[in-house]
Order: sequence, then C-alpha cells, then structure tokens
Amino acid sequence: KTLIYHLQTTMKIIQTGFLIAIVLFSTTIFAQSEIEAFVQEGIQYHDSGDYEKAIETYQKALKLDPKSTLVNYEIALSYFTKGDHKEAIKYSDVVLKQNEDYLIPAYITKGSSLDMLGKTKESIKLFKKAIKKTDGHYLLHYNLGLNYFKTNDLDAAEENVLKAIELNPNHSSSHLMLAHIHNQKGNSVQTLIAAHYFLFLEPNSNRALEAYAMLQNNFGGNVSKDENKANTINILLSSNNDSQFGAAELMVSMLEASKSLEENEGKTDDEMFVQNTEKFFKILGELKKKKDKEIWWTFYTPFFYDLAKSEHLETYCKYISQIGNENSRKWIAENESQLNEFDKWLKTN
Repeated sequence: KTLIYHLQTTMKIIQTGFLIAIVLFSTTIFAQSEIEAFVQEGIQYHDSGDYEKAIETYQKALKLDPKSTLVNYEIALSYFTKGDHKEAIKYSDVVLKQNEDYLIPAYITKGSSLDMLGKTKESIKLFKKAIKKTDGHYLLHYNLGLNYFKTNDLDAAEENVLKAIELNPNHSSSHLMLAHIHNQKGNSVQTLIAAHYFLFLEPNSNRALEAYAMLQNNFGGNVSKDENKANTINILLSSNNDSQFGAAELMVSMLEASKSLEENEGKTDDEMFVQNTEKFFKILGELKKKKDKEIWWTFYTPFFYDLAKSEHLETYCKYISQIGNENSRKWIAENESQLNEFDKWLKTN
C-alpha cells in the first residue's frame, strides 16, 4: 500500500508539474502573441508618421516584456525618427546590452543618434566597435564612412564606403557617397564612375537629381571657351589626380570639347550625352590593365565596358537621366520594349 501510495503521489506531482508547465507555456505564447500584435500596430503608426502613437503602443508591449530586443529596437527607431535622440540611445542600449537580436540596427540607431547630437567622434568609436564585434556589415561601414566624411577625413571615408560596396554592391547610398568623396577631392573620373552606378541603381529619386547634376558638372566641367580667342577651348586638368586616371580625365575633357567640332554640329545635347558616355566607357575598358586590382577596374569598368559594347547603351543613358531630363522620361514611356530587352541583358551579364 505504501508503495502504491507513493506511486500515486508521484504521478499527481508529475501531472501537476506538467499542467503548470502547460499553463506557463500557454501564458508565454499568449504574451508573445500580444507583443507581436502591439509591434505590428506600432509599426503601422510609425509608417504613417504618428511616432507618438507608435511609441505609446510599443510601451504597452514593453510592460509584457521589458527586455524584448524587438520592442526596444522599434521604440528606439521611433524616437530617432521623431528627433528624440537621447531616448533613442536609451532604448538602443537595452538591445546592445543583451547582445542578442537586432544588434546591427541598434548600433546604427545609437551611432546615428550620437552623430545627430553633435557627438560624431563618439559615433565613429561606436561604429568601429560594432564592426569589430559583429565581423562587419555594409551598413556599419557605410555609416562609419559617412561620419568620416562629415569630419573631412576623406581617405578613411573612402576606405569604409569601398568596404560597404564590397559587402553589398547594390547599396546605392554607398556609390553616391563614393561619388561625393571624389567630387570633394576633385577627381572627376572617379566621381563620374560612382555617380553613373548610383544612377543605374536609383535613377528616379531626389538623390538621383543631385547625382545627375554631379554627373553633368564633372563631364566637361573643366572645359571652357576662350572669350578672347575664337575657336579656342581651355582644358584645366586636375593636379591631384593620379596617373591611372590622368589619361581618362584628359579624354573626358576632349570628349566635352568635341561638341564644338564640325562633325557634331546639329547634334542635340541628348545625342551627345549618349555618344560621349559610350566613348567614356570604352576608354575605361581600353585603359584597364590586368594588374589593376582596385574597384574602379575590377567592378565598375567591366560592367560599363560591356554596356558600351552592347545594343543597350542608349537605353541606359535614357534610364539614368530620367530624373533630370524630360526627353528621357518621354523616351522611357514610349520604349517599354527596349527597357525589357535591357533588363534581360542585365540578367544574363
């Protein structure tokens, strides 16, 4: 009887423990479900621009789980977007201290908040720490490069932006930043190359208008007519451009100067843009040497050279210039089939 009694007691304890575990598990699942529902609701408020309501909703989720990395990141993002950078840092730190999920976006939110508060040097230290801790991520390198650019350390900015492109070649912001870096350095060829690729990735945005203007300014911006001498054109070459781009810079200037030649008389600006873009890309391809290992020659030039030799160069030119050229927008609207053929070419090259 004693043995049976003990067995019955043990079974009751096991059953009770099992029931408690089920209740706890069910409670956890229910709480997690509630948290996810609050987060989705908060995201909707955030996306509609109602950051106060989003934060209020996220706070309800935090009551259920104060250490939730998801909720703390989302609330940090809403505080950052509404301009409360101190609070954004506070909630980002909750995520970072746990060293689990959402580390990279939390680092980016905190680093960007420090920068917005005028603590750019602290932001740089944070991003360097984050890169070391996470083995790097293109957005960490990009934001570090952006901060170096703001402090006018252009070489460090370029180093990190190039790393970002290496990790994610389709990150348009990195190509735009690279164009800005070399535009500030006065390197027209590198500026043109990076601006071209940015416009290829992002042709129809406010930033594209900025990049298109940069493209126009650097293609022949150093060419001017001599008002005192008829038929005389002056070309001012950059003094800080290294030898690997010196020949390309000279050729670009000569292409711009060629607009005044008799053979180009009567051609529109749009026609000259296509013609000179093709020649520029072919010049790059012809200048490329096997020993060249930099991104300009290993990543950009092969793509542009193949494009220049294809049947799609005009389509490309219309595509990247649509933001700043009404004729290009009209051409695109009327030539959908050529855009489709260009897309097919891109997928097979």
